[in-house]
Amino acid sequence: MDFINDITKLNQTELFVLDMDGTFYLSDDIIEGSLEFLEKVRNTGRRFLFFTNNSSKDKKLYITKLAKMNCFIGPEDIYTSGDVTISYLKKHYPDRSVFLLGTPPLVESFAKAGIFLKQDMNDTADIVVVGFDMTLTYDKLEHACTLIRNGATFIATHPDINCPVTGGFIPDCGAFIAAISLSTGVSPLILGKPYVQTADMIELMSGVPKARTAFVGDRLYTDVACGVKNGAMGILVLSGECSFEDIEKSDVKPDFVFDRLYDIGKALK
Repeated sequence: MDFINDITKLNQTELFVLDMDGTFYLSDDIIEGSLEFLEKVRNTGRRFLFFTNNSSKDKKLYITKLAKMNCFIGPEDIYTSGDVTISYLKKHYPDRSVFLLGTPPLVESFAKAGIFLKQDMNDTADIVVVGFDMTLTYDKLEHACTLIRNGATFIATHPDINCPVTGGFIPDCGAFIAAISLSTGVSPLILGKPYVQTADMIELMSGVPKARTAFVGDRLYTDVACGVKNGAMGILVLSGECSFEDIEKSDVKPDFVFDRLYDIGKALK
C-alpha cells in the first residue's frame, strides 16, 4: 500500500532517520525487508541513521541487538531520546541535580555524560527526568511526584504512549507522564521526537539539511510529526502502531505512506 504524492520529492532525500520499534523490528524480530532497504539506501548513495524514542536502552545495547539481526552499525549511526535529553540538560541545566526514572542502562549513560544524578529516595533534586523506565516501582513514582510538587522541573525523554512489541503493545513513557501529571497537576517539557530539539540535533550531527532529511516511523504523532513539523519529510510505515485509517483522524499528515521499509526501497531511484 503506497501513498505517494511526489516520487521526485522522495528521491531528493539524502538521509533517512529510521525509527526502530515497529519500523525496523518488532521486539526481537526484524521486519521482513528491512535489511534490503538499508542496502538500497547505500547503493543509491544515500545515508541512514537510527533514532528511537525508546530511552530504556543505551547505544551499546541497541548496536548489539541490531547485530543479532545482521545489521551492523557503529555508535555514530544511532541516537536515542536519552541522547537528546542529555544534550539538553548539559546545555540548559549544567550542574543541576537530576532524579531519573530510567532503566539501569539509561542511568549509566546519564552518569557517564556527567549528569549530576541523585537517585537516593531520601534526596532532593532540582529536576525530575522521566524515561521509558521498564524497572519502574511505586517508590520511584511516588518520589518523582513528591519532588515535582515541591518545585522540581519536570522533563520527559519522549511522548510515546505505547511501545509496540510482538503481539501487541506495552505502556511507554507517555503513559508514565500521564500518571505523574494527573497526580501533580504539572505538565513536563517533553524531548525526543517530534520536538525541534531532536530535528536540530540530527541536522547538526549529520550535516544534512532538514529539507533533504526524512523521518521514517510507525507513529504519526512522533516519527512523522518530527519531519513535517520541523522542515523535513515524514514517512509513515504501517508495520507498527498506526493503521492507514488513523491518517484521516490525525492532524499530522505524512508525505508518504508505505507498508514497510522494503517498499520505500523499491521506490528509490
